[in-house]
Amino acid sequence: MSELSVNHLLGIKYLNKKDIQLIFETADHFKEVINRPIKKVPSLRDITIANLFFENSTRTKLSFELAEKRLSADVINFSASQSSVKKGETLIDTVNNILSMKVDMVVMRHPNPGAGVFLSQHVDASIINAGDGAHEHPTQALLDSYSIRERLGDVKGKNVVIVGDILHSRVALSNIYALQLQGANVMVCGPKTLLPKYIKDLGVKVETNLRKALNWCDVANMLRVQNERMDISYFPSTREYTQQYGVNKALLNSLDKDITIMHPGPINRGVEITSDVADSDQAIILDQVQNGVAIRMAVIYLLASKIKH
Repeated sequence: MSELSVNHLLGIKYLNKKDIQLIFETADHFKEVINRPIKKVPSLRDITIANLFFENSTRTKLSFELAEKRLSADVINFSASQSSVKKGETLIDTVNNILSMKVDMVVMRHPNPGAGVFLSQHVDASIINAGDGAHEHPTQALLDSYSIRERLGDVKGKNVVIVGDILHSRVALSNIYALQLQGANVMVCGPKTLLPKYIKDLGVKVETNLRKALNWCDVANMLRVQNERMDISYFPSTREYTQQYGVNKALLNSLDKDITIMHPGPINRGVEITSDVADSDQAIILDQVQNGVAIRMAVIYLLASKIKH
């Protein structure tokens, strides 16, 4: 039995290529389980997992919860409204409370970059980062790559463009790391104001013209504009953003080839993509959702197998 090189999933940047391969192979197995009439396996009957969400999340939280229940783990949910969470101190308090409940694994989303790393240094439990600020969101990047592998056979050598609000996106950073680790070519595309200054240092191509980017790519991952993270206006209006960076069916049909459209959700329909694109055969958005459960089952299962009881 091969195992992960890490005891926590804090970010893609801590994984190696073999880890990703192992997670995908394990997810293949769980995907078959999810499609059975009886969807549960008793693998983690003696494991207790706490879901700590210091930031609102519907889809990621549901996906993790479903994954945990499919594996028969005991689940504790803790959601802290942001107002009540004072940074730093309360995190340690919360953690100490959870440790006293003898929890084996913590899935955490937190507005502060590095919160998961901080937690892993103070807690004797396995930590899964479910998003830390605008830093990383490793399970999203894994399910995105897994969905590309499922649709196109392999990630290696594929041209993937990430379009939109790269600056505020944890999905973008994790995806760049994951795609490059697997040998894909990565481009980012968006308004200059939404591209971080350091982006070129990551070895990605940069394009501000959407049509050029779409003509280059095999896969376009459309990010939503993260209005909730913006304290200033990064572009004149939503309408103008859509005109320059929104994908509609007419634009897709005018390209020389069929490309695959992805979206981490939630979709702002009519902003980054129109409904006729989101609901088309070229989009694999619902596959991503289904694959998210299998990937999260795989990650939880593989990390749990390293916990010594």
